[in-house]
Amino acid sequence: MRPLSSLRWKIALTTTLVCCLVAAVLGILVHNVAAQQIVGEVRKDANQELDHALGHYEYGTAHGDVNVALDPPGLPPPLKALVARGRTGSMVGLHDGAPVMWAAAPADRQALAVWIPYEHTRTRLRDIDAAILASSALAAGLVALAGLFLANRISRRLTTTAAVARRISAGDLDARVGFPADDATLRPRRYRDEVRDVAQALDSMAASLQGRLEAEKRFTADVAHELRTPLTGSLAAAALLPEGRPKEMINDRLKALHLLTEDLLEISRLDSGVERADLAQVELGRAVQRAVAATRLAAEVHVVRDAVVLTDRRRLDRILANLLTNAHKHGLPPVDITVEGPVLTIHDHGGGYPPDLIDQGPQRFRTGDPGRGRGHGLGLTIVAGQAAVLEIALTFDNAPDGGARTTLRLPVGKLPEGS
Repeated sequence: MRPLSSLRWKIALTTTLVCCLVAAVLGILVHNVAAQQIVGEVRKDANQELDHALGHYEYGTAHGDVNVALDPPGLPPPLKALVARGRTGSMVGLHDGAPVMWAAAPADRQALAVWIPYEHTRTRLRDIDAAILASSALAAGLVALAGLFLANRISRRLTTTAAVARRISAGDLDARVGFPADDATLRPRRYRDEVRDVAQALDSMAASLQGRLEAEKRFTADVAHELRTPLTGSLAAAALLPEGRPKEMINDRLKALHLLTEDLLEISRLDSGVERADLAQVELGRAVQRAVAATRLAAEVHVVRDAVVLTDRRRLDRILANLLTNAHKHGLPPVDITVEGPVLTIHDHGGGYPPDLIDQGPQRFRTGDPGRGRGHGLGLTIVAGQAAVLEIALTFDNAPDGGARTTLRLPVGKLPEGS
């Protein structure tokens, strides 16, 4: 069930409230007009009977079966005071407990009054009020349903657009909203559809972003492939140089360039989405100890609680090697690695990760903080890519006591049958 604070409920409630307000105003107006007309008719009848009674009173004759009397005991005091001032008037009051319409006029310093039944008039007014309330309730209900239908349609389309935007943010650049555009040649566009405009703008943005990223991926892959062949020849040629400092310098630079090329090729494969993990159940503590030993980099491994995780040993070794290399290159010793169940933490004691890396994640060719040394930003980019292949939850932050901290939460489970 959607919360009442959602857009569709806000639109429906607003529409209903406006309808109720309009119905209330119109109901009051209709009630007043109908009451004035009906009461006016009764008042007119009472005044006519009073005129006849005055005529008969002057000639000293009776006035048929009309209720008429001089200073009757039930005459309302306001009307009696009005007659005492020499004026004629009428008003609704009671006679013997029953509602009547009174009409009175001066007659020999007394009040000559007539009264006619008013209960039927009250019943008519109550019937009119009931009809107004029923009509208002029916109109409010229909408007509420119509508003809820329209709001639900708008909310559904906005929810679809938001879901597609989240998928694009998560990396699914093929996601599209796909609302059909109006064809001006088939039917003219009579109104502006803001929701469709937003959806089409999102689709256009996603297509543009996808095109740029695909171009960047192709460029990275092409550069890496083009560099690989001449580098291989250059490494072979450098091996033929005579021993000495010049050969060491050339080999050192060629090896660095060769590693950069291999990193770019690995990133291009990760970006293409063709990488598939060879999953197996692995004891995380032992796997981490073996991977650290293979790197020959100083690090303290603390196995607080071991766990069996579902992962690819080769890719996990690659992730750990890059994180340890990054910690030694940009941080300060000691480097601590803690295994606590399926959660793995790598913590150095240097200046910590730059804020941009923590907020946005690693980006190629951007190290973010000169204080963490020079680099291409490819090592952590590969870590993030391999972690995505292994479905590892990866976070970068700085420890409270200082230093960069990387946390990996590995998936725990059983291998599917037949694997």
